[in-house]
Amino acid sequence: MADNNNEEEEDENNKIKSNRKELGLSCMLNTEVGALLAVIRRSPESNYHHHHHPDDACDPTIIQSLKSLRALLFNPNQPWRSVDPSLYLSPFLDVIQSDDIPSVATAVTLQSILKILRLGIFDTKTPGAKDVINSAVTAITGCRLEKTNPITEDAVMMRILQVLTAIMRHEASILLTDNSVCTVVNTCFQVVQQSAGRGDLLQRNARHTMHELIQMIYSRLPDIEVKDWENSESDTEDNNLDSRYGIRSAVDIFHFLCSLLNVVDIMETDGLTFQIADENTQVFALYLINSAIELSGDSIGKHPKLLRMIQDDLFHHLIHYGASSSPLVLSMISSTVLNIYHFLRGSIRLQLESFFSFVLFRVAGPTSPLQLQEVAVEGVISFCRQPSFIIEVYVNYDCDPTFRNVFEEMGKLLCKYAFPTGGLLTSIQVQAFEGLSVIFHYIADNIDKEDDPSPSGPYPVEISGYRPFWEEKTKKDNDVNNDNWVDYVRVRKVQKRKILIAGSHFNRDDKKGLEYLKYSQLISDPPDPKAYAVFFRYTPKLDKTMIGDYLGDPEEFHMRVLKEFTDTFEFSGMVLDTGLRTYLETFRLPGESQKIQRILEAFSERFYDQQSSEIFVSKDSVMILCYSIIMLNTDQHNPQVKKKMTEEDFIRNNRSINGGSDLPREYLSELFHSISGNAISLSDQPGKIIEMSPNRWIQLINRAKIIQPFIMCNFDRRLGRDMFACIAGPAVATVAAVFEQSDDEDMLHECIEALFSIARIAQYGLEDILDELLCSFCKFTTLLNPYASADETLYAFSHDMKPKMAILAVFTIANTFKDSIRGGWRTIIECLLKLKRLKLLPQSIIVETENSPSDTPVEKPSQDPKFGNKRHSSGIMARFLNFMSMESVEEALNLGMGEFEQNMTVIQQCRIGSIFTTSSTLPEDSLLNLGRCIIFAAAGKGQKFSTPVEEEETVGFCWELIGSIAVANTHRFSSFWPYYNDYLLEVAQFPLFSPIPFAEKAIVSLMKTCLKILALDKMEGAEELIFKSINLMWRMEKEILETCCEFLLQSASTIVTEHPQKLQTQLGWMSVLHLLSATGRHPETYDQGVEALITLMSDKTHITKTNYSHCIDCAFAFVALRNSRVEKNIKIMDLLAESASLLVEWYRTGYSDPGSCSSIASNASLSSSVEDTRNQNPISLFQRLGESLKKTSLARREEVRNHAVISLQRSFLLAEELLFTPTNCINSFYNIIFAMVDDLHEKMLQYSRRENAERETRSMEGTLKVSMEVLTEVYLHFLRPISESPNFRTFWLGLLRRMDTCMKAELGVYGDSNVPEIVPNLLRRIVTSMKEKGILSHAGEDDLWDTTFYQIQWIAPALTDELFSEGLKTFL
Repeated sequence: MADNNNEEEEDENNKIKSNRKELGLSCMLNTEVGALLAVIRRSPESNYHHHHHPDDACDPTIIQSLKSLRALLFNPNQPWRSVDPSLYLSPFLDVIQSDDIPSVATAVTLQSILKILRLGIFDTKTPGAKDVINSAVTAITGCRLEKTNPITEDAVMMRILQVLTAIMRHEASILLTDNSVCTVVNTCFQVVQQSAGRGDLLQRNARHTMHELIQMIYSRLPDIEVKDWENSESDTEDNNLDSRYGIRSAVDIFHFLCSLLNVVDIMETDGLTFQIADENTQVFALYLINSAIELSGDSIGKHPKLLRMIQDDLFHHLIHYGASSSPLVLSMISSTVLNIYHFLRGSIRLQLESFFSFVLFRVAGPTSPLQLQEVAVEGVISFCRQPSFIIEVYVNYDCDPTFRNVFEEMGKLLCKYAFPTGGLLTSIQVQAFEGLSVIFHYIADNIDKEDDPSPSGPYPVEISGYRPFWEEKTKKDNDVNNDNWVDYVRVRKVQKRKILIAGSHFNRDDKKGLEYLKYSQLISDPPDPKAYAVFFRYTPKLDKTMIGDYLGDPEEFHMRVLKEFTDTFEFSGMVLDTGLRTYLETFRLPGESQKIQRILEAFSERFYDQQSSEIFVSKDSVMILCYSIIMLNTDQHNPQVKKKMTEEDFIRNNRSINGGSDLPREYLSELFHSISGNAISLSDQPGKIIEMSPNRWIQLINRAKIIQPFIMCNFDRRLGRDMFACIAGPAVATVAAVFEQSDDEDMLHECIEALFSIARIAQYGLEDILDELLCSFCKFTTLLNPYASADETLYAFSHDMKPKMAILAVFTIANTFKDSIRGGWRTIIECLLKLKRLKLLPQSIIVETENSPSDTPVEKPSQDPKFGNKRHSSGIMARFLNFMSMESVEEALNLGMGEFEQNMTVIQQCRIGSIFTTSSTLPEDSLLNLGRCIIFAAAGKGQKFSTPVEEEETVGFCWELIGSIAVANTHRFSSFWPYYNDYLLEVAQFPLFSPIPFAEKAIVSLMKTCLKILALDKMEGAEELIFKSINLMWRMEKEILETCCEFLLQSASTIVTEHPQKLQTQLGWMSVLHLLSATGRHPETYDQGVEALITLMSDKTHITKTNYSHCIDCAFAFVALRNSRVEKNIKIMDLLAESASLLVEWYRTGYSDPGSCSSIASNASLSSSVEDTRNQNPISLFQRLGESLKKTSLARREEVRNHAVISLQRSFLLAEELLFTPTNCINSFYNIIFAMVDDLHEKMLQYSRRENAERETRSMEGTLKVSMEVLTEVYLHFLRPISESPNFRTFWLGLLRRMDTCMKAELGVYGDSNVPEIVPNLLRRIVTSMKEKGILSHAGEDDLWDTTFYQIQWIAPALTDELFSEGLKTFL
């Protein structure tokens, strides 16, 4: 029960509220009717002394209708929302339409209607709503103002505007017909026009109302359905006037707005009358058009008629007036086109190109006023600011051979305007540079995305095969990231570039130009005539005379080309003279009549096939009239023709040419006046400015119907790289010039930002651009001025912010984008060396950290984590700008930092060291260029040294950098160092090359590098290469072994004592041991060198076949030193003798150690490998050992000689297993022992012939005695294998001969020799041993016994009976 009561109570309350609202509406209407009646009854000329009836002043029917309405107001039979609105609105509308109502009553009536509309008494569901709201429009737009006075007319007009606005805002406005809506807009515009000479308030209100109406009308466009009649090419519409307003009114109103662009003012000057465009009306129209486009958006594209109007009428007006308008109008036009681009760019491909070509690019030319140029540049920049415009315009135009290079021209235009011409930068230069920066940043931000998975190459693109360059490949929505499509676009760009090159060749020699097309695979085999036709039709700046001659040629293929060429034209909708103008603009008509005939035949056939009317009955009629038009053109515009053809003459000359009938007189008359007023250009005029003529516009619209629509695509880094390459040269030059000319801090920072953006782009296959950029900015550091002294350079660097910004920018780029630097390293290194000479670098920018486990060189200034490892970290730019701002300079001054400290702070921020310590990531090309620049700089190329000390410091610094690079790249040492070695060979050929201090610093650096690499255990592949360079250095200048002996000895000692196991090549061991022996010859370095050698040889594990011979050579070099210590020599010789056991061991095991393998970096041939193997044979090595000891046996000191002989004996005895064959034994005897005895004997005789040399003679005699004893011992030890040799008899005679020589030794003036004293005993031992072993036997069949008998008898007769008691053999 309670719920029911509540519901009843709520219903009662609602009913009360409804009744109250209805009563309120009745009261409102009653008040309005009463007020209107009171105003109507009040006569304008009221006279209180003469009374007359007030209703006599107006139409009685109006008074009666108002009274009737008043009687019904408080007795409605139904709610007001259900009442037909005509009941209470018609009386008011009648008042407005009446001719007898005063202006005051009209104003009150309009106010009443406005109040009714705003209260929303009726809606779309109210009966009669449609009729009444359309009637309201009719009444208000036809409001009578005859009895109004000028004072109140403005107020009435403003009230009319308010009511019209209220009608369009009313809920029932959707019931308006298209005609009513158009009437509303037209009435509003009439008020705008009429208010031009009235008060400013009325005009502003009228314009505002007009804008509101356009907004309301076109905001509904996205919701309007497309009607069938819209798809028709015809402008006729259906006549269903009962339909609600929609696209029909939108089309009509838009057409009306476009027509406003053609409104002109009549001007009179000096008695002449001419027409100019009404600028105020144009601006207002553009303002409304912009609003319509902004609100309609892309929904315009759904309505073909409206879209065609924008494509044709609107764009034609925009292009026509844009090229010759005021700055304000041009700015509005640019905004309009930009809005159209946003929403409808898929349908305005040709129109957009024409807008840039005929408006923005042309107005931006030097002949236009400066204000217009600024507006045009701003228009270009506005387009560039759109997110996808740059990439889309490049794809649609620059990559299509049939379009002009819009993006390239746009970029170069901005470069031209931004390039400073001296003095302060102008506003347009600053504006253009900002536009360039927009392009740079857009490309850089998109090309350098870390999360972009798309490929970044290849660069450059090449044409791999024939592909018709005029055919477009449609890009579908699902092909956004399609690599095939991107490759297709890139190839088309290459084709376009080749076509332009071919055009250049064609203008010089047509045959060469066409041959180049074939060479570039732009022409198929056999050739396609359409390819030539498209080439002639769309390639810019071709010689039109050559084209005409080619097309008129009678050869069959040329005629096929002519046919294809003519088929590229669309003559639909053109009159004959327009089509002929369009056709003849593309080439120059040849002079030969037959060629003219062929060309006109082709044109006539095409025009006849595409004519839209039935004027001509055949193509022959077209051709005859074409001839007639050309003759008329010559007659009318040739100054040599005195008597001109009249219109009647022209018509008479063309009678009966249309299949025996006459052409329409009006048609011929129109042709005559067209030709008379505007000549057809039949000659090639290179300097003539091409205008957007009506015939050219028709051709554009016709072509737009058949080409592919505007391609909308996402950014691709490959396309981004290609598009920047088009403008890279001017862009870099412009950025550099602006940086040079500007002193504004913000502008300099913008230049630096542009610099970094270009660097980010250039890393993708544009290394030459990055090099050019670095070279340009290196100049601004003031460090490369060849005419400035060091003090002047330092002053310029210290007292200007610009050099600091430049140096920081250059080295920041060198750190961040070093992978892409090639030739730019040269200027970077030059700047670095100049900083070194100015003492602006730390003591060493590369140091070794003690705690680094790998001893890898690191940068001296601490690594800043803000930079990270990203190539394009945004923190780099932010930090750069913050560091180089004026605030930071003021902060430095407040901290009391001097010039030097400020300079050092800037240099530390450059992080120079990391360029070299992180060079391991450099591509090989960049690494080679970097090394080459440093090596050449160290050799003095491009350098000027003021003092030798400066030269020495600079060269040392360069080699410090080379060393850090080598250590950082040990993983690929074998791939890059051969080139570095070639650079070293190259610098040696420099005309003014001086090996000092180059070679001195080089060998020190190379040895340091070698030690570091050995410590890192990364010597594999690097050893032979680096020692090859070390050897080259000491060959350049041998004195460096003396000047650097302590360091080189220390390095060599470190290698042989700490890292002997890491040396694996012959060259490595040879170089190290040679350095050890060469630098250890000095008294101050001798002990260290000898100890290093003894340490190496004592630890036999590091003696290998690879280094054995070099160890022997090194040992002999130390022993042979005149002032060497005897005990050290003895130790060395003992180690040499003991090393024979290693040879035996190697011989036993068929030795193969790591050193016997070829080095990775070795380039030795097969023959050299065989030679190395032979030299490493243990028997050959023993021969080397014996020869070394043999040479030592001739030393000046007797102790050394004697020990050498004894060591030789020990080595023979230890090497017994090597010499077990007769041949080996005999060869060793001949080459070593016999040679040693002979040399000692000869030496003894030489001394004996000298004066005052008795001591030396006796000393040498003693060594000879020892050598004879060693000969005997060794012979007896190896008697058995020696005796088995087939050459034993000869060997035995050789031994006896040496015994005989020693037996007969004479010392001249120094007395008898003591050697003969030992010979008999030695012979006794030898013969006895031979007899005991059966080698020398009386019973043998050979003659060895008798031969020996005679020799002994000759040498020592006293031994004959003792040793040969049996006597001679008796042969039967």
